[in-house]
Amino acid sequence: MSKYISTIGLLVLSNVFMTLAWYGHLKFFSKESGHSSTSLWMIILLSWGLAFFEYCFQVPANRLGSSETGGPFSLVQLKIIQEVITLIVFMVFSVTFFKNTQFTYNHLIGFALLVGAVYFIFKA
Repeated sequence: MSKYISTIGLLVLSNVFMTLAWYGHLKFFSKESGHSSTSLWMIILLSWGLAFFEYCFQVPANRLGSSETGGPFSLVQLKIIQEVITLIVFMVFSVTFFKNTQFTYNHLIGFALLVGAVYFIFKA
């Protein structure tokens, strides 16, 4: 059971860093923050720095969780878990930091379909 929890925990940490690297600059280097004049190359370097930590969690999560290396998940299962975690982390991030972001029924239906995908992939 610990490989299940460890894998998912590492994937959550990885996705927090990924989301910050991909979207954090839109909040923290915006006109509102007073840092909108920060050069693009500096923002790219900062994002790469965050992405390094993403990989520090993602690679061990995949190695620990993969059935190829003694873990409990198939490659497809690892990928679908990662995608669902990505969406959850993104939703929390966007609602927390971007107050003008609203999720509609279409978003919820799409998310429900992804949960259905998880069900069918794990059922096999």
